[in-house]
Amino acid sequence: MPDETPHDDGREPAPGEGRSATGRRVPAPAPPADETENDSDVSGTGNTDTTDTTEPGEARDSGTRGGAGSPRTSAGETGSDETGDSGSGEAGSSESGSGGSGEDHPEAPSGALIPEEIEQPVGERDPATGAPVTLPAAQQASEPVPPEPGAPDPAHDVEQRKREAGVDHLFPFGKPGQPLGRAHPFVFGFTAALGVITAWMLVKAATNAKSVIVMIVVAMFLAVGLNPAVERLRRFGLPRGAAVATVFLIVILFFAGFVASLVQPVSEQVTELRHNIPEYVQQLQNNRTLADWDKRYGLLERAEKTVNGDGFQKGLTDTATGIGKVAINGIFQTITILILTLYFLSSLPQIKTFFYQLAPRTRRARVALLGDEILDRIGGYVAGQFTIALIAGVCSYIFLSILGVKYALALALIVAVTDLIPLIGATIGAVVVSLVAFLTGTTTDLIVCAVFYVVYQQVENYVVYPRVMKRTVDVQPAVTIVAALVGAALLGVVGALLAIPTAAAISLLIREVVMPRQETL
Repeated sequence: MPDETPHDDGREPAPGEGRSATGRRVPAPAPPADETENDSDVSGTGNTDTTDTTEPGEARDSGTRGGAGSPRTSAGETGSDETGDSGSGEAGSSESGSGGSGEDHPEAPSGALIPEEIEQPVGERDPATGAPVTLPAAQQASEPVPPEPGAPDPAHDVEQRKREAGVDHLFPFGKPGQPLGRAHPFVFGFTAALGVITAWMLVKAATNAKSVIVMIVVAMFLAVGLNPAVERLRRFGLPRGAAVATVFLIVILFFAGFVASLVQPVSEQVTELRHNIPEYVQQLQNNRTLADWDKRYGLLERAEKTVNGDGFQKGLTDTATGIGKVAINGIFQTITILILTLYFLSSLPQIKTFFYQLAPRTRRARVALLGDEILDRIGGYVAGQFTIALIAGVCSYIFLSILGVKYALALALIVAVTDLIPLIGATIGAVVVSLVAFLTGTTTDLIVCAVFYVVYQQVENYVVYPRVMKRTVDVQPAVTIVAALVGAALLGVVGALLAIPTAAAISLLIREVVMPRQETL
């Protein structure tokens, strides 16, 4: 039976309660059962020990140390005696967890901890392990002292300065204060300013690398657009490398043919202009209207002074240099885009797999399906745009050949290339063809060309284009127009080219992701 002697602190713990090393109340050990009850418990659990002759304090101590691996009490004995030892095991585990270092604490005869030992402050703890740390006496004694009324100013008195700062041999300059928290205005402001500076540097870097980013995007766009042709060649048994080489060779031949078709007209026109310059000068001199204006305003004299001036020569040189730089830059960008397109086209499956693996595993299958659909739509858009451009080029070549306009093949290729630009591409090609027809022919040729291209653009805009794009990208005509206008305003011609497939991808994501989620809310 438990010892019922009163405790020294004047307060006996309530039945079923005790105190842990940290002052928290823990259940007091239950009194041991009679021998008959132990016999029944043991017989029920299969334990051969039929008596429990340990004192209450010993049972509690054995339960405590048994939890720490002491051989005095086994796990089977503690678990079998539900009425006596289970409560002791709970109290022992509480003591072991609160002691921190596994030391045995003094116990009262009833099994509870001595209150004097419990109420002692734990002191400072090691931030790494949580164990109590015993500070040296010098360090415990030298705490920062708050200033007293009438105390000397620490700015003038060195001893008062050390006393208020808590100087000792471990902290020769005083104990440091509390660190600044995340909610401190300085920390918050510094973090916010650092984030703003980082964002500004990223935007500036993206702006400086705008041309490179545009080339990469265009090359990826062309690679995705040419991938359906590669896949179609692979169905005929060609390996991917051979299919990519075939498609890329066709693209190179197209660009080479386009440039070669422009070389002959340009060279002929330059040669003709050089031979006709004296004739043009003679016509200007014999023109009566020009002669009358020259008498009134001295046009020829002013023109001669302007031509012979330093500013005119310098401006002409700068203009020629700028044209040369633009031409060289255009050639360099074209070659770079073609090379990047070749690399992207050859490694497109690996690139797709890499980006799909960035998605979570539980959503990767759906992301891959949506990504494949978006890439198919981009490829369909490019194929449809090339189809429309091919139709425009063939019709233009047939019409110009029948009309008898010079350089029909070069003009037809110009129409085909400009027709790749949404909305305004066909108009640009029509203006170029009509102007060349007027300069190399008559006014009748100009009128006929203008009428033909006005009619053809109506047929293309309302018959050919909607049918082709409906089968490839499935985008509404209004969305196509708005996307092309926004893309042209942002990135010019490149933005107009990328706007429609981007709109197709966004519409697909809205229909397959956003709309079903809205229905479940």
